[in-house]
Amino acid sequence: MTEPDTSPRAAATKVHPTKAPPRGGGSVPGGSSGSAGINLLKVGVSRFDWRDPYHIAVTLSWRAFVAAAAGIILTLNTLFAGLYLAVPGAVQNLHPGDVFMAFFFSLETMSTVGYGEMAPNGIYGHAMAGAEIIVGMAFTAVMTGLIFIRFSKPRARFLFADHLVITQHNGRPTLMLRMANGRFNPMTSARAAFGLVLREVTEEGRPFQGVHDLKLVRATVPIFPLTWTIMHVIDASSPLHGMTAERLEAMEARFYIALEGRDTGLQAVVQDMRTYSHVEIAHGMRYADMITHSGEGQTTADLARLSELEHCPTSGFGA
Repeated sequence: MTEPDTSPRAAATKVHPTKAPPRGGGSVPGGSSGSAGINLLKVGVSRFDWRDPYHIAVTLSWRAFVAAAAGIILTLNTLFAGLYLAVPGAVQNLHPGDVFMAFFFSLETMSTVGYGEMAPNGIYGHAMAGAEIIVGMAFTAVMTGLIFIRFSKPRARFLFADHLVITQHNGRPTLMLRMANGRFNPMTSARAAFGLVLREVTEEGRPFQGVHDLKLVRATVPIFPLTWTIMHVIDASSPLHGMTAERLEAMEARFYIALEGRDTGLQAVVQDMRTYSHVEIAHGMRYADMITHSGEGQTTADLARLSELEHCPTSGFGA
């Protein structure tokens, strides 16, 4: 379930290998949240599929979502303001050419709050006001649903160490990654998938992105309350067997971790992922202890130390 380092404590130190490309996702003390390290570019496809506005609305950032909603409101009210001004007398007490008053009359009509000194006049005015009220009610209903969905969408709070480490574990070179549950409530049925992407060359001499699964000592845990260190033994069956740091760099190696678990607070399955480049492997290091136990049976995880490393004299990719 939790796998703290039980070896004798050495002088703890932070290591910073060659700087990797900037990663997205929020940073937290001692580690990073998920969806970091992913730097992909797709061409030949549009950024937004306007045939699927729902997907666009729920995947936009909050800043972009609010800006888009404000832009739609301004556009609709400007359009209806122009329609009211197009026919003089369509709105009582609206002076011809008064764009600002026409805009505010449109805003009041769309929100269905009622009228003050201005009101629709004639068939055309009432028809435009009626159409705008319908548009306004539909827009309010859609926005209410989208805001609820965005607030209620389950979000993962998995934390990942800043570096992978390769160290000796039970006498064998082992690739490790330490993760933590950033929620106060425990996760259940946690499952991890670990993999490696290498830029390879086929027998025909063509470049190929090879995806290799990295078998884990334990890929699932029934309960994930604090931390979890996943381990891949670098033996003869491992894609990393006999590798060197130089060869990983030449093959543009990239590691990925996909993690999911059931959030007992949300009663929903949450997922997250993280990638690491070859420069984010700490050689000759191991994770420092971050789990303490009190005499009263209290177990404490110091998540600020999630990425803290200490020197380990023996490590490597295996012969």
